[in-house]
Amino acid sequence: MKLKKCKRFNDLNCAHELTFSCYKNQSFLTKERTRSYFIEAVVQAKEKHNFHLWAYVIMPEHVHMLIYPIYENYSISNILLSIKQSVSRKALIYLRKHNPDGLKWLATGQKHTPYRFWQDGGGYDRNVISREALIKMVDYIHNNPVRRGLVKNPEDWKWSSIKGWSGNGKGPIPIDIDSFPVI
Repeated sequence: MKLKKCKRFNDLNCAHELTFSCYKNQSFLTKERTRSYFIEAVVQAKEKHNFHLWAYVIMPEHVHMLIYPIYENYSISNILLSIKQSVSRKALIYLRKHNPDGLKWLATGQKHTPYRFWQDGGGYDRNVISREALIKMVDYIHNNPVRRGLVKNPEDWKWSSIKGWSGNGKGPIPIDIDSFPVI
């Protein structure tokens, strides 16, 4: 079955709320190791693709990010590829070397792509234009762990940008709050 390709709009002056999930919605992001792979991949992608990171949350089986590309010519698909491919490669290398039995959780049964860390496709990409929508999106992202019942308060979830927003420290990935439209 061929999946429908998601159309991405690389519009100038447009923020993007990106959501992507682990293969079969499995909780691959509960391990410190895999979260660190993701954190490193985002930091490297920011440098390579020149975007501001305004908000994020790393959930056990999916990720939300609110980004704003700095330059006119950019590709959300390339940004996603940089992040997701890096995490996948590191996870596969680790499993092959240290836990070959763990590969069964990533097995697709397909010849051309025998293993997947991430769900097939690019995930969801929502263009966010208005300041009000941006603020709602930041709130939505930070409250994700609360809605799931993982914590009572957004500040209690270590794997998000909430601390950068609340002024109570920094999260695991530096955010570019100074570039966010005036609150």
